[in-house]
Amino acid sequence: MLDFEFKNSYDMQDLIKIMQILRSPGGCPWDAEQTHESIKKNLIEETYEVIEAINKNDKELMCEELGDLLMQVVFHAQMEEESGSFAFDDITDGICKKLIERHPHVFGEVSISGVDDVLTNWDAIKRKTKGQKTTTQSMNSVPRELPALMRATKLQKKAADVGFDWSDVSGAFDKLEEEIAELRQAIGNNDRENMSEELGDVLFSAVNVSRFIKTDAEEALTAASDKFLARFTRVEELANGRGIDMNSSSLEELDKLWDEAKASEL
Repeated sequence: MLDFEFKNSYDMQDLIKIMQILRSPGGCPWDAEQTHESIKKNLIEETYEVIEAINKNDKELMCEELGDLLMQVVFHAQMEEESGSFAFDDITDGICKKLIERHPHVFGEVSISGVDDVLTNWDAIKRKTKGQKTTTQSMNSVPRELPALMRATKLQKKAADVGFDWSDVSGAFDKLEEEIAELRQAIGNNDRENMSEELGDVLFSAVNVSRFIKTDAEEALTAASDKFLARFTRVEELANGRGIDMNSSSLEELDKLWDEAKASEL
């Protein structure tokens, strides 16, 4: 008989218990055969669904998606408890200790003058606890798996913290134009080997500009993609409404529709 108490309201311990049951003999075959590798993309997907709920300011959806994300944490923790490595309580113990240690202005005697001091102390304590004695070590700790624009921003910020940075946005902008010229040259020479590298340099330099104008590169690109989608949708509506076949239309004709769609936004 299933050793589980059905309730009107469940808590964290119930979630852990449910995952133990699902993974145990006689539980769910699918849950039982999963590994960290097999469900790691689910963790990413659930994280972005939380972000979607936040962007929509949908509190009900946010509550649901945070639950889905928490379930992923419990799922991974249960796998490790089964192998004897660590359990969910070890996760909560670790994060509680980290928060206490990295907030000495709250749980200790350190005085601060504002938010900047909080961030400075956090980074200093993080580097000390992780044994990072050089900026390179700190930069290597930035996960390669992060979205590329986000990773580039973090790497540039760490370099800037030790003075390796342009004095103002003009230097970053000059570098962007230089990289664009080098990309043009690689394309003009049909240099396939260097095209990808030079394009990467252009994107990296664009991130540098975004830092100076205090714009998040990841969010800026998302907004640009949204704008492109909205305009293309309008172009397609205009074409369909006028009996225009987009597949056989010239670029000049499509550009006119694009300009019309753009003008309709004003």
